[in-house]
Order: sequence, then C-alpha cells, then structure tokens
Amino acid sequence: MTWSPPATPFLLLLLLLLGQAPPSRPQSLGTRKLRLVGPEGRPEEGRLEVLHQGQWGTVCDDNFALQEATVACRQLGFEAALTWAHSAKYGPGEGPIWLDNVRCMGTESSLDQCRSNGWGVSDCSHSEDVGVVCNPQRQRGYLSEKVSNALGAQGRRLEEVRLKPILASAKRRSPVTEGALEVKYEGHWRQVCDQDWTRNNSRVVCGMLGFPSEAPVDSHYYRKVWNLKMKDPTSRLQSLTKKNSFWIHRVNCLGTEPHMANCQVQVAPAKGKLQPACPGGMHTVVSCVAGPRFRPSKAKPERKESGAEETRVRLRSGAQVGEGRVEVLMNHQWGTVCDHGWNLISATVVCRQLGFGSAREVLFGARLGQGLGPIHLSEVRCRGYERTLGDCPSLEGSQNGCQHENDAAVRCNIPNMGFKNQVRLAGGRSPVEGVVEVQVEVNGVRRWGSVCSDHWGLTEAMVACRQLGLGFANHAIKDTWYWQGTPGAGEVVMSGVRCSGTELALQQCQRHGPVHCSHGMGRFSAGVSCTHSAPDLVMNAQLVQETAYLEDRPLSLLYCAHEENCLSQSADRMDWPYGHRRLLRFSSQIYNLGRADFRPKTGRHGWIWHQCHRHYHSIEVFTHYDLLTLNGSKVAEGHKASFCLEDTNCPTGLQRRYACANFGEQGVTVGCWDTYRHDIDCQWVDITDVGPGDYIFQVVVNPKNEVAESDFSNNMMQCRCKYDGHRVWLHNCHTGDSYRANAELSLEQEQRLRNNLI
Repeated sequence: MTWSPPATPFLLLLLLLLGQAPPSRPQSLGTRKLRLVGPEGRPEEGRLEVLHQGQWGTVCDDNFALQEATVACRQLGFEAALTWAHSAKYGPGEGPIWLDNVRCMGTESSLDQCRSNGWGVSDCSHSEDVGVVCNPQRQRGYLSEKVSNALGAQGRRLEEVRLKPILASAKRRSPVTEGALEVKYEGHWRQVCDQDWTRNNSRVVCGMLGFPSEAPVDSHYYRKVWNLKMKDPTSRLQSLTKKNSFWIHRVNCLGTEPHMANCQVQVAPAKGKLQPACPGGMHTVVSCVAGPRFRPSKAKPERKESGAEETRVRLRSGAQVGEGRVEVLMNHQWGTVCDHGWNLISATVVCRQLGFGSAREVLFGARLGQGLGPIHLSEVRCRGYERTLGDCPSLEGSQNGCQHENDAAVRCNIPNMGFKNQVRLAGGRSPVEGVVEVQVEVNGVRRWGSVCSDHWGLTEAMVACRQLGLGFANHAIKDTWYWQGTPGAGEVVMSGVRCSGTELALQQCQRHGPVHCSHGMGRFSAGVSCTHSAPDLVMNAQLVQETAYLEDRPLSLLYCAHEENCLSQSADRMDWPYGHRRLLRFSSQIYNLGRADFRPKTGRHGWIWHQCHRHYHSIEVFTHYDLLTLNGSKVAEGHKASFCLEDTNCPTGLQRRYACANFGEQGVTVGCWDTYRHDIDCQWVDITDVGPGDYIFQVVVNPKNEVAESDFSNNMMQCRCKYDGHRVWLHNCHTGDSYRANAELSLEQEQRLRNNLI
C-alpha cells in the first residue's frame, strides 16, 4: 500500500507508457500507538507491537536494525535504544503482522516517518517478531510530574534560584545555606526586593535549593552591610538598584509550593508607574537549614530527632541521593504508596521529612521498581504544611485495587555540595566507564590524580558512580591498563579508600593520610563502570520458616555433597559409609526486586562444571547459611559454595530467560524467583555437632557484594531457632530491612511482632 501524490491524467498516462509506477512516499503510521510486551517490571524491553485499526499486531525483523529500534524507543518515551532482538526472542505474538521491512534513517521522531511495505503486507511468520531493548532512562517528563511540567507560562520564565553568600563564613561553607537571593528570569540572574518578604517565601526557596526548612535572618546586620555598600562609590549596587530590570519586585508564597514559580510573583512595577522597583529596600537575604546528611560533621542538629520519626518513611532503589520508591512503616512493617492521587505537594512532604528539599519530580507506575509486601497508602492528599506523610489524609492501599505496578516514587531537590566537580572518568569507551580521577588538596593546592586500587571494591565504586551522577556501579575495576587517564593526572593522590556505601563522595570515605599504594600508579589505578539500573535480591522469609525441618541422612547418600564440601569438618573423621549427619533443611526462594537482571560476575569461560549436579555453576558464593548463638557467635554453617542461577518461577506473562540446563545463560530476571528446594544437595546446615538450645538462623544473599545491587540492606534474613535435640522450630523470620532501618529490635520485641509476609 503506497501513497501517491495528486497527478494529472496526462502524467499518469505518461508514467504507464514508460512502465514506471508513481513515486512512493514513506508509509504513514499516523499517530499509531506502540508497546513493548516483555518481562514484567522491565518496561524498556520486549516484543514491539503497534496498534492499527483497533487491533494490536507485531513487526517483522526483516531489515530491522538499531536505527529502527532507536526511533521506536524514542516514540515510546525512552531516550535511546540499546539493541534489538530478532527471531521472536520475547515470544511469538498474536494477530496480524502489521509491518515488514521497516526502514528508518534513525533521526525520525516516530515510526510514521519511516518507510515500510505497508499495513499487513508481509511474508513473515510470528517466529520473526522483532523485539527492542531501550535505554531505561525515560525522556524528560515522561510518566512523571515535574516542576517544569506543572508551571504555567510565567513559571517557565522563572527557572532557578541561588544564594550569593555575603559573609566570609558563609562563603567558606558547603553547601551555601545563607546569602542574597538571586532568581534566574528569562535567562538573566536578578535579585529580589526584600519588601514584604516572608518566612513562607524563604521556605519555598530553601526547598528548591535542597533544604528542608528555613531559618530567621539577622536583617539589621545585613541592612548595615547594605548601607555601607551603597555609600561606596565603587560599588556596582548603586547603578544596579536604579534599574528595574535588576529586581524581582514582589513574591507571595504560601510556603507549600514546590517551586517559586507556583507563587504569585510580580516581576516589575505596573506599567506606566515611574517609581523604582524596590524603593528604600535592599536585596532579600535567605537562610536555610541543611538536612542531617548535608551538615558539616561537627554541626549539631537544632533539635533532637526521634529515631521512630526518622524511620517512618524511606526511599528505596534510587540511583541518586534523594530519589527512590516511597516506602512507609506501618504496623511494624514496611510497605509502599500507591500512585493514585500522588503529586508534587505530597512528595514534597516526604522529601522534607527525609531532610531533603522540595520534590522536583514525582514518578508513577513503579518507575523506580516494584516493592514487596503491603501497599499501605493510596490517594495521599497532603496540603504541604504537614511535618510527616502520616499527617496527611489518605486511604488504605487495598481500598482501591492498587497493585505494586502502581508504586509511587519521587526525586527530591538536594543541596549542591560541589562533589560532582571533584571526580571524573577518563579513558573509557563510553561516558559511564573509565579510570576514576579525583581532585584533592595537596600541600594547600588542589590537584587531580588517580585512586589506588588496593582494597577498591564495589562499595567504593558505588560511591564514585553516585558522586558522578551516573547511578549504580556495575563493576569495580582494579586493573585499568587498557584505559588511558588524563595526561598529568596519573599520579596516585588517594589510597586506602574504604567506604560504607552511604557517603556522598569518595572524599568523605576513610582513606590513608599520606598516600601509600603498593602497586604504584598506571595500570593499577581504580576504575568503574556505572549503570542507571541494578538488580535487588530479597529472600522469601516466610518460605524458609514454613519449610524448615530436620533430617538424619545416611552417609551413603552424602558422597557427592561431601565432595563439594557441603558438610561440616567433623564429617571427614567419620567411618564412611556408616553413620549419618543431622541436617537442618529448608527451601529458599530469592526474588529479584530491582530494575535489572541479576547476572553472575564471571563470564561463561569461568563457570565450573559440577558432575554431581550435571550443570555449570556460575557464581562461587551466592548465599551464606549460618546458625548463630543469641550473641552472634557462629556454631554451624552451610558450605554451599557454588550455585547455578536460573529463573525457577516467573509470574504469568513473564517468560523465563535463564536456565541451568544445556550450558544456558544464567541469571535471575527482574520479577522472577530463583528457588532452591529443601530436597536438593547442600540446601542445608549441618548441625550434627550442635547441642540443644535457642539460636539465630541467618541467610545472607550476595554476601560479599560481588554483584551490584540497588539495595544491600535487604540481603540478610534472620529467624529465631529453637532446637531441643529432636525437633527444630523457626519463627519470626524476616529480612534485615523488614522492620526498622536503623535499630535492631530486641528479641522480646521481635516475638511480639507478626511475621513479615513477603
């Protein structure tokens, strides 16, 4: 089906006589709707489908390449395409194959600008349905409400604010919390007249700058400074104050707005009036209070903040500080917030409660990953002045049919600490990888140099990627001989770096005083590879509790397990094959809650064939199983050293992508479970040498943090264990972040809490 331009009968006759068809134009899709049908929780990839005449159909993979995938991804709201997949990788579709031989230049904004055979004209079968993998980063404003989207015509001119420090002490402070307010209006910075300025106005400004609250200002002192400058003939203020274009005339905020442009703002006096914009006034001075994470280490909080109040809300799975899926603590259990009614005002209450500024973007549709457990809140309707999210009217999440695919998220304004300017990557194949170069002060002079790779690991790499604004660390690289650093910055200026993972910058981590690097510089400089999405593994605690039991297993059935070192050391001294071992057995089910597949660190070349299990093991240490005394001493451990990763179970509509059989790809897909049944070898703790008593049973997933995850706090699961010498009971099983984030509950408190149902 081709489109022909209007032609005269004479022209058509001439073309027919010459044996030529009328010239063709690109096949128009109009404003057709596209979708990707693929793994649940992975909206950026799947089988490409298009809606035509009210029916969804597929696209054939003939001639389909990266440029066509790029156009499709942009039309779907993503920034770009990563790759495409042929031969129905995401399963064969149903219905018509609407498009074949789609040909794009790659610069088109939508598929309707590309050529194709025409609607339904195809020689393909559904075994050739094309798939697309897009960059997870959405285009600005897609599936979110941002400040820039919420502003009117005037708001688009009021772009941003900043504080210009006046006092010498304020200039030395990082972040800058006090100074003369300047507003960017139509591309130019202007100062704001202080007449009728209120604390509510300051609250909005501080929120835009990443601060949760404002503080009073010593206006009399600043008036003296102003008067001195006005008397100085060399000061530019005298000439500037006479220009109405120098001032924002008047601002009137309620204090609940996420951006000054939502306030009533008068830029200049009414037309026809000759009086100056700020008669007898001076520039507005604003003072803000930084949140706990952004205060200098010696600074004390203004008021004592109760631990219970701190932990009633948290952000999870965010790639940057101040962003993530919103979770709240209710009935001693963490749960999510439904995005029905979610907006910038309610999100701003969350941001301020956590010590950040106002919300700059709210995200819907589990954009930052789906949670587990209950959905506590829905239809949250904050007015903006509440101190906590719990003070806002809301409904229970179960009242209006919310699912975890509706989990709400937020991106908060955070202070500019200047850390991003103190780190850079060099020599990588792309902007998200390379040698880590940092700026430090050496003998009073700031200089750039490399980081020693001694002790460099994923935790340190995570901090580096966050500081760079590039999300999570994919790999921590110790040997960077194939990347050339910046000339003149090859000398090691930072060594012995040890980070906890919560730091905002490498400069905040522990490190050597005098630099000491055993490898020297060059090929052993630290490097990173960053990514904007990461997996997140969590153990099904309830299943462990329900499936635990004791088995006295004869040694004659344990030869294979003994070869793989799955029994405690005393088994070496037994009279094989006579006797038995007492095993605490259980099933474990590990769920990938994140936004990227969990893949083994080692490539196929490093996988080990295990004859007993008849498959390859791709990861050496995936979980630790331990039995501890109540004071934490280890009395028994599971020796399950090697694992094969696969999608054992996936929800309806999500295809398994990884399998252990036939040397297949290994990993855990987003939204799928990797299950280890209680009846397989090594799925136990050998407690033959353990006496009766009360213990703690502990399972840790990804214990060495070898594979990047968006959240390591939920990798540990603990149960109370009672063993009487004949039977065993597990109770109160829960993951490490199930109850409180910053305080271990006493054992008596744990007994009073209901189980964490995952």
